[in-house]
This record gives sequence, structure tokens and C-alpha cells, in this order.
Amino acid sequence: MIPSRAFANQTVAVFGLARTGLGAVRALVAGGTRVIAWDDNSTARDLGGQEGAQIMPWREWPWEEIAALVLSPGVPLTHPRPHGVVDHAARARVPVIGDVELFAREIRPDPGKPGRAPVIAITGTNGKSTTTALVGHILAACGFDAQVGGNIGTSVLELSPPSAKTVYVLEMSSFQIDLAPGLSADVGILSNLSPDHIDRHGSMENYAAIKARLMRQVAPDGQVLIGVDDAPSSAIFTQLSAAGGAQAHPVSVGKVLGRGIFVVDGALYDATGARAVKVMDMADAPRLPGAHNWQNAALAYGAVRPFIADAKAVAAAIQSFPGLAHRMEAVGRIGKTAFINDSKATNADATARALAVYPDIFWIAGGKPKDGGIESLSGYFPRIRKAYLIGEAAPAFARSLDGKAPYAMSGTLDTALASAAADAAASNASAPVVLLSPACASYDQFRDFEQRGDAFRAAVARLPGLEKVA
Repeated sequence: MIPSRAFANQTVAVFGLARTGLGAVRALVAGGTRVIAWDDNSTARDLGGQEGAQIMPWREWPWEEIAALVLSPGVPLTHPRPHGVVDHAARARVPVIGDVELFAREIRPDPGKPGRAPVIAITGTNGKSTTTALVGHILAACGFDAQVGGNIGTSVLELSPPSAKTVYVLEMSSFQIDLAPGLSADVGILSNLSPDHIDRHGSMENYAAIKARLMRQVAPDGQVLIGVDDAPSSAIFTQLSAAGGAQAHPVSVGKVLGRGIFVVDGALYDATGARAVKVMDMADAPRLPGAHNWQNAALAYGAVRPFIADAKAVAAAIQSFPGLAHRMEAVGRIGKTAFINDSKATNADATARALAVYPDIFWIAGGKPKDGGIESLSGYFPRIRKAYLIGEAAPAFARSLDGKAPYAMSGTLDTALASAAADAAASNASAPVVLLSPACASYDQFRDFEQRGDAFRAAVARLPGLEKVA
């Protein structure tokens, strides 16, 4: 744990006592702060009290004594309208921050002062979790103490304090960026942008602006890497390049860049120097299949280059990456049929990346729908042997698929998997794939995408004749 001493001997309020909120309570208490807290869930309140917070309904807080409000990233800050606690903080002129801001104030004091630790901050609509895990894997393989957390795995304040070889690798959601105005990373990564969480940001323009802000906050002597294969990200790269400050490098899959990092014909090239140098063949990284994973690898390669001079060592680490749970995770095989867990695909753009990889797909899709549905995936429908639709989105998905790809209204994940496995085994496809890639949030039937993916993995494990993937 990293004690937070920025508000020592003051009072700080924490609203929301899930993973990040509890981490903030522990860190603040350890740093000598008086903490008052609230969560609508009674179990969460009990946990907060056990960590040293004074539990009190937020409307009863002594606002005149509060130095800052630490808000859970899941609580609306601006849209569709601010939560009542945010409005109250504004009226009391109490700054609203998140746990990442506490981390930044502790780990990233002013440049040149003792205690400064390197930070790599990674954001984007899709790919940020895989890129974050891959960056951490490369650094660890090359002898660094890679502390990986944020929006993935461990909350930032639960990471270990810095040592001489520590590099912090943080996945940052748009919600977390909104609450971390003081985070100035050494390396900033923006993978890509497509519409997501618009209900929480009001518009695509607002959503993109928040992602861009993290890049603008990178230290002037740092580096920024931006995937330039989508128009919003490309526009941000152009703006940052013209503004000066941190050096910006473009990253592309499919385009040769005069300067930057790119993947063409399945090979990764570094053109940040005087000439383009081939780094590796992506075919040698079997757990990073598909163009979207090639982008992740290119971004991760660029992120670690300020710390690791040996490109061959970086390439070897990329090749040994074991993959990430719930991200095109191969969970087993029965005869010719492979079973792939892509539960993290919570929007159509993420699912497109999986559909592009496999030619004969028995597709399990659905859940809590997001704006736009699956109309954007119509170009991949010829790859779908049959779709098995679950959750709230099933009727809308059926209308999109009608006349374009066969489908069944399965309702539940277990029913969908049983049908898909049987149909794949009976098909004439040489390499059928049963793919869970929902293109939806999970909240209608599951707590989160991890629980959904775990349920798929467990159900596959119960199928007779399963051969687990090594």
C-alpha cells in the first residue's frame, strides 16, 4: 500500500466504498488523515468502517471541514447529471478528486524533487487492458519492478511503494482521468477511440477530450504514443504534435509511417530513429492474434523503449506474453472446436476485433445493450455460422442478424454454450470457434465482464472431452 499524506491532519470524505474507495480509505488513514465515508451498500459501509473511516450519510457530513472529496469513478461526475454529493461538494467549494489523484500527489511530486517515480499511463476505448498487462510483462521480464494497476486489477493506492527499479503501469478509464487532474505521466498511451460511455460524458467530443487531456498532462520531457488508425485519435495526435511538449509518436497497423511505430504484413517496425528497423514477426507472439493485438504490441513496445534499450529483449518478452484473461482467451478445445473467452468485448468495436480473426464462428453475443447495437458488425456476418443470443440485447441483435446470419434466442450463457458446442462439432468447418464476444455490458445477468467470462470458462470446463490449452 502507498500511504497518502497529501491531506495529513485534515478531513477527507470518500464516497463509494468498492475497490478504489476502500483503497483510498486505507491509504488516507495510513497517511494521518481523518476519513469520513459513505456508500449506499451496507456491506461496503461495514468494510469502510473496519478500515478506519467514520461512516456517516453524506448529507450529514461537516462540509466546512472537508479538504477534498474522493469520489468513486463509478459515480456520475457530470452526465447524465452530477450525483447529489458532487453538487453538494461544488456548493461547499470542496474539490472532487479520485484515488489516482491521491496516488499522483504522493508518487509524482514536482519534477526534480525526491520521490518521483516513473509512470506509464494507458487509455483508449479498446485494447488498454491488454496493452497495460503487456507493458508490465515486458518490464518485469527485463528486470524492473513493474507495478500494474488502476482500472485493471489492483487499485493504484494498493500498489507497492516505489523502489529503485519501480515503474508504475496504470490503465486509466475516462472516469478516472476526469478525477485525476494532477497525474503527469512519463509515457502516455492512447490506443484508439470509438463511441463508448457516452451516457456518462454527454457526447463523443467530450469523451475524446477527456482521453486527450491525459496525453496533454504527460511530462514535457516524456513521450506520447497514439494509435492513428481512427479519425478521433489521429486528430488528437495532430493537435499534440503541433502543441509541443512531450514528444508524440504515431502508431499504426497497416500503414508504413515515415516516423513512428507500425506493423505491416505481420511485422513490427520501429521508425522512431533515422530509419525503419524490423523488431519482430508478430506470428512469433501466439497469444497476441489479430491486427488489434498487433496495435497493442506496437504501443507496448514504444512505451518501454525509454526504459529498455535492447529491442531484442523487448521482442523476446512480447513473444512470451501469456495473454490476458477474458481478452480472446483460448480456454480449451474439443476435437476441432476451439473455445474463446472474449468477455471483455463490451461494445461492438471490441467484438469486431475478435470477429476479424476467425473465419468460422459460433458466436455467443448479448447482454445489456449499448448505443449502436451491432449494425456496425454487418461486414463480419458472413463469418458467423450461427449466433446464440442472450440477455436484454437478444431481440435487437436478432433484428440486426435477420436474413444475414442464422441465430437462436438462447437466453442464458449456459444454454448458448451447449447449443454452440453441439453445432460446432456437427459442422463441416475445419476449425470452428465457439466465441463469447458479447458486444454488450454484462450487468443484466452478471456482476461484471470478469464474472461473465469466469462463468463461460467454468461451463466450457464441464463439457465432455475438453482439452485445456497449455
